[in-house]
Amino acid sequence: MSTLRTCDLIINVPGRPDGFALNMSIEPGQIWGVLGPNGAGKTTLLHTLAGLLPTRSGQVILNEAPLVELKRRDIARHLGLVFQERQDSFPATVMETALIGRHPWLSPWESEKGDDQKCAQQALEAMEVDHLSDRLLSTLSGGERQRVAIATLMTQNPDIWLLDEPTNHLDLHHQVKVMNLLRNQAAENKAVFMCLHDLNLAARWCSHVLLLYPNGDACWGSADTMLKPSALEQLYNQKLMTVQVDGAPVFVPVSAGV
Repeated sequence: MSTLRTCDLIINVPGRPDGFALNMSIEPGQIWGVLGPNGAGKTTLLHTLAGLLPTRSGQVILNEAPLVELKRRDIARHLGLVFQERQDSFPATVMETALIGRHPWLSPWESEKGDDQKCAQQALEAMEVDHLSDRLLSTLSGGERQRVAIATLMTQNPDIWLLDEPTNHLDLHHQVKVMNLLRNQAAENKAVFMCLHDLNLAARWCSHVLLLYPNGDACWGSADTMLKPSALEQLYNQKLMTVQVDGAPVFVPVSAGV
């Protein structure tokens, strides 16, 4: 299983001074939730961890090797990313899109084989979009496209899952389905690191939390130590009410008049 860690990492957010250096390790079996207001740098961090954006300073280390020294194919065999928003450059069916996840495991110009097709089919079934396999991706709703994106990551089967708002566009049933899927991946010693806007998803499913502030400050640790009302109210500049449901905290924003 793979480990992703940062060494004195400062992400490059344009127009922002250097923030707090990140020295953290994303280990097998962990589910990380990254929380912060708009503009705090959550997506920038995720893309930096994936090697798609350069660091301002510091390093990202994958299995004890600097990410910048690794080939993209080798990175993709250990690390996969679901974007928050996607643009479809070429027309492709749902099945063709899911099969993209097998590309890191194929040699150049090698075609997908039966096992690859089976892997993609099982992933589409898990995300309940197998009945759409022959549809063009561009004809799908936002929620259907999100489930196809997660199915593609399942087909890729990396050790480290990076996800930007994985429940974006999803109804409640599919939100729970995706979060349970991520919990199951962690139970199989995968590592999950995802940006979230929903505090309650983080409280119910995450083992670790990273709080990112707009000025570049950050703090991280186990979910039970990070998800404190005082810290979250400061993070979002928003008063919160907290109740317990099934042993997990539920955070509710309080209007100014309450």
